Amino acid sequence: MSDYPTTLHLVIASVGETRFDGAAVSATFPGASGEFTVLPHHEPLVVTLKPGTILVREADGSTKEFIVDRGVVECSGNRVVVLL
Repeated sequence: MSDYPTTLHLVIASVGETRFDGAAVSATFPGASGEFTVLPHHEPLVVTLKPGTILVREADGSTKEFIVDRGVVECSGNRVVVLL
């Protein structure tokens, strides 16, 4: 399984601004029904977000945080799109 990707492609965007567009090992979201984490090849889903923080873990071990008021997360294949 050496060809199995260990990262997912994550895009966090709002109207007129892309806040993140790149590879991530995982991303944790403040879901409307509770916090959840997405890993590479997560099952397809669509979830609304409540106010909170998105935590992105990158392949180099660094983390990035994004404060959000609301939004929608869509997972499909190995791609995660967050619309704020």
